[in-house]
Amino acid sequence: MRAPEETYHPLVQLARAAITAYVRERRKISPDEAPAAITGAPAGVFVTLHRESTGDLRGCIGTIGPTEPSLAQEVISNAISAATRDWRFQPVGPTELADLAIDVSVLYPPEPIATLAELNPRRYGVIVQRGGRRGLLLPDIEGVDDTETQVRIARQKAGIGPEEAVKLYRFRVEKYT
Repeated sequence: MRAPEETYHPLVQLARAAITAYVRERRKISPDEAPAAITGAPAGVFVTLHRESTGDLRGCIGTIGPTEPSLAQEVISNAISAATRDWRFQPVGPTELADLAIDVSVLYPPEPIATLAELNPRRYGVIVQRGGRRGLLLPDIEGVDDTETQVRIARQKAGIGPEEAVKLYRFRVEKYT
C-alpha cells in the first residue's frame, strides 16, 4: 500500500504530477503547478519507474547535466520521458498510474577517474565514454555489487566492447523516493 502522496519528497510528488497530467491529458505541467515547493540549482536528473506491485522496472530516463533552466523543469521533462519514451517499454497507460513507484535521482557533476579502484557501485554512478559513445549506470542498483559489473553494464549500454579503451567518470546522486 502506497503512503499518502504528501509524505513523498517534493521532487517525487512533482514527477508523479507530471506523469499523471501527461498520461491522462497529454499536458506538460509547469513548475508553478508543483504540489510542493521545489528548491535546488539546475542539475542532471534521472527518473526511474517501477511497478510497485512487482518491483519490475517500468522506465528510466535522465540527463547527465542540466538541460532545462530549473531543477523542477528537468524533473518534469525526464518524468514524462521515463513514462513515455523509454524504448524498452510501451508508454505508461492511465490504468498503470496507481501502481507506479517513482525514484528521482539528482546527479552531482561527474568527475574523471583513472582506475576502477576509485569506484564503489553503492556510492557512485559510473559513466564510460569512448568518442561519442557514452553509457551511464546509476549507483546502488540491485544486483550490481562490484565495479567490474557496473562498468560492464555501462559499456554494454554504450555499445563499447570490453577491450576498447574508455574514459571513466564517477558521480554521486541524491536519491528521492
